Amino acid sequence: MPVDHVPGETFDQEARLELLRHAASAYIDTATSNATQEYPHMAWIVASGPESYRTHRELHPAFYGSFDWHSCVEMHWTAVRLLRLFPQPGMEDRARQTLSELLTPENIAQEVVFFHNPLHRSFERPYGWGWLLMLWHELELWDDPDGRYWASTIAPLAEVIMDHLGTWLPKMTYPQRIGMHSNTAFGLSLAWNAVGRRRPDLLESIRSSAMHWFGEDKEYPAHYEPSGADFLSAGLCEAELMSRVLPAESFPAWLERFLPGLALSEPPQIFTPAIVSDSSDGQIAHLHGLNLSRAWALIRLAQSLPAGDIRIAPLISAARTHADASIGEVVDSDYMVEHWLAAYATLLLSA
Repeated sequence: MPVDHVPGETFDQEARLELLRHAASAYIDTATSNATQEYPHMAWIVASGPESYRTHRELHPAFYGSFDWHSCVEMHWTAVRLLRLFPQPGMEDRARQTLSELLTPENIAQEVVFFHNPLHRSFERPYGWGWLLMLWHELELWDDPDGRYWASTIAPLAEVIMDHLGTWLPKMTYPQRIGMHSNTAFGLSLAWNAVGRRRPDLLESIRSSAMHWFGEDKEYPAHYEPSGADFLSAGLCEAELMSRVLPAESFPAWLERFLPGLALSEPPQIFTPAIVSDSSDGQIAHLHGLNLSRAWALIRLAQSLPAGDIRIAPLISAARTHADASIGEVVDSDYMVEHWLAAYATLLLSA
C-alpha cells in the first residue's frame, strides 16, 4: 500500500526502509505505468531541418514515457531500485516485462544516436545525465540476470554521457545554484557513484570542480529559498555534494561555515516545508519535490556528521516534517506530480 504519512516516532534508516517496503508495490506500479504513458509529453529538440521533426517515441524509444525524458529515466530507476531492495515474486512480473521491452539494444542505440548529435550536447545536462547514471549504477549493483543484462545494454549510453560530462566540466567556470534541473551540485551528486565505479579520473574532475566552486562558500543566503517552481534546495544540494567531496573530518566545519544555524533549526526557510497550492500546475507541483528532496538532503547531511553532533537531531526532525508534507502525493495524485515524485520518495526512504 502507498505511504500517506510519516509516523512521528522515528525516522531512522530502519524506519524509512520499512515505510518504503510497505509502499514498494504501489511505487513500482506507478513507475511502470508512467514509463509507458506516451502522452502527454513535453518534447525537446534542436531542429537542423524538417527531417528533425520525428515523434518523441521515435527519438527516445527507451525513455519516451512519463511526460519528459528525465522523468522516464527516474521511473526506470525507481522500479529497478525497488525490485533490487524488495524482491517479491509476482510484484515483479509486470515491471520486468516492461523493462525488458524498453531496455533493448536497439532502443538504447537510438538513444545514443540522439546524444551523439552535437546539437543535443546540452540535452538533459546535468540532471537527466545524473539520473541515467543512477539507473546504470543501480543495475550494476543488482545481482540478478535481468539486471546484469540491462546494465550491459545501457552501458553504451552511460559511456556517452560520461564522455559528455568529462568534456563539459572543464568549461564550467561557474556552477548553477538554482532549484531546478540545471542545478550543478545535484546532477553531479547523482552521477557520483557510477562515475566513481567506472571513471576514477572523471570523479577526480568532479571533486576538483566542486572544490573550486564551493570549497570557500560560507553563510549561504537560505532566506531567499524557495522560489515558486523549485524542486531542489540549491543550498542543501551543494552541502550534500560537499559531504561526498570533502574528507569526513573536514566536512562538519565546512557545513558550519556554510549553514551556521543548523543546530538551532535555522534558517527557518529550509526547516519549513513548502506550501503547494495547486498540484495540477506543473511548475507549482515542483514544490512537492522540494519537500522530498530537502528531506533526502537533510538525512544525507545528518549521516555525514560524526555521532553526537548536535545538528543531527534537528536535521532528522526537519526531514521527517518535510517528508510528511508531500509523501502522500506520490500515488493517486495529479499526473503533474505522479509522473516523477516516486523517484524522490524512493531516494529519500532508501537513503
